[in-house]
Amino acid sequence: MSLTQITEQMTERLGAGGQFKKSVKFDFGADGLVRIDDTVSPVVVSNEDGPTACSIKVSMADFMDIATGKQNAQMAFMMGKLKIEGDMSVALSLGSILG
Repeated sequence: MSLTQITEQMTERLGAGGQFKKSVKFDFGADGLVRIDDTVSPVVVSNEDGPTACSIKVSMADFMDIATGKQNAQMAFMMGKLKIEGDMSVALSLGSILG
């Protein structure tokens, strides 16, 4: 799945916004990033960098494995495949947008 496809899927899942009410950035390193800001209206889902409450650094391959259920997010975190900076509670509430 490409960065564009991931961005489009997250945009669809968030819809008009207001459910997540947080900001998070998925940093895929050289593959780019997806920033979600549901603290504003309308919700912003983009590939532009900006401030967020939480930043999650993960490879795109590991992100896809987590999103599709092939890999457990907590195990990926413990194995160092997923790094969280900032507000950990934001990372813990991501189930609502990852499916």
